[in-house]
Amino acid sequence: MSRINRRRFLGTTAMAATAVAAPTPQEKADPAAAKDVTRLLARFVVGSRKEAIPEAVRKEATRTLLNWVACAVGGSRHEGVDAAIRALAPFSGPAQATILGRHERMDAVSAALMNGLSSHVFDFDDTHLRTVIHPAGPVLPAILAWSEYKGATGSELLHALVLGAEVECRIGNAVYPAHYDVGWHITGTVGPFGAAAAAGKLMGLSEQQMVWALGIAATQPVGLREMFGSMTKSFHPGRAAQNGFTAALLAAQNFTSSNAALEAARGWANVLSTTRNYHAITDNLGAHYEISENTYKPFPCGVVIHPAIDGCLQMREQYALKAEEIARIELRVHPLVLELTGKKTPQTGLEGKFSVYHAVAAAIVEGKVGEQQFSDRAVRNPATVALRERVSAVLDKAIAEDQVRITIIMKDQRRLEKFIEHCAGSTRNPMTNAQLEAKFHGLTDGILPADRSRRLMDLCWKIESLPEAAQVARAAAV
Repeated sequence: MSRINRRRFLGTTAMAATAVAAPTPQEKADPAAAKDVTRLLARFVVGSRKEAIPEAVRKEATRTLLNWVACAVGGSRHEGVDAAIRALAPFSGPAQATILGRHERMDAVSAALMNGLSSHVFDFDDTHLRTVIHPAGPVLPAILAWSEYKGATGSELLHALVLGAEVECRIGNAVYPAHYDVGWHITGTVGPFGAAAAAGKLMGLSEQQMVWALGIAATQPVGLREMFGSMTKSFHPGRAAQNGFTAALLAAQNFTSSNAALEAARGWANVLSTTRNYHAITDNLGAHYEISENTYKPFPCGVVIHPAIDGCLQMREQYALKAEEIARIELRVHPLVLELTGKKTPQTGLEGKFSVYHAVAAAIVEGKVGEQQFSDRAVRNPATVALRERVSAVLDKAIAEDQVRITIIMKDQRRLEKFIEHCAGSTRNPMTNAQLEAKFHGLTDGILPADRSRRLMDLCWKIESLPEAAQVARAAAV
């Protein structure tokens, strides 16, 4: 390359970099919003006292723990988890931490990966609906592994969970939906921040070390939405847990990073999103906790399909519907439904989790929608396939994410209609504790003996009183 051409190339590259970092209207209006974001967040985490966490927030965090443990145990025998352990166990270090639902133990960092993977493989874990982040998946694997390795009380673990969820969801609030729209799987990209903050809190990091931990997390985003419907989707929260855990471990040894990893011109928010609202990260820290808005899935699939499943199950019972009597099913759905779950002809159970067509057909044909309805068998069931071909969906911007309008046209010309205003499991229609317990048993029974499953559930409910948080992990081993 000639000297002149090289100069032109470098000039073009520099202009492109400047364009990427161009301030948003919000930043122009309030330049101070983009100042010291990383440090303010680190200062909040380091300074937080567990006694200051409101009781209602702690109770929701306990529900989050219960739900996550059930999902991790329930998913522990999935072929994706088997493959990951076969691939990486030969390279694991000392047996420091439990793989929930299994007999294997691995080094703490590897265990974080495996438990994060197994907790998400059924797509049955918690969801922060505003951002579609799965908060527990990256955070709990890291802090539970640390608790087994070095020790932490149950109340310390719960406090760390609240803070980790707060960090990842606030960062998610700042960049959603633009960051998600370009194709990032937001749980994998913000998850390392949550895991780093939570693990760093248990490790007792100083403010500067926490800044570094968040910076090391910032440079490790993981997850493309292209992977939805494959085993790699569940790899995202697992790797996020591992990456954030690693970030905290490095920072504890004074491994440095940028002090402005979130807000710098070439930092995380500017590089990974076309828009950002830093006020969503720093305003009112400690006054409101994002985990209070966490939700839990009654069905093991993408949350945007839940209204359609809920409605079809209700209509099946109300009208004693039989698939062979249905001429067609018409859905009016939120725009995200087809963007995320528009697979018309899924060939595997994992793909079925991202097909609204399969989900509603399975609901009518089988009368329930659990993990068995998202198996390879279920997506190839001739009756389900036949009905699936008679399902249509159209976008309706007036429909909210937890809503759906369903019309079922019967072969005898009857038209049956139902509008779901707030689906089961949403913030306006949340799962009860009793429903969570039924879900817990449905996921853990058969992997653990019934008495062990009950004991594990009891340990989760009384996490704040446990002298060792590791009791939960030990009770989930087989």
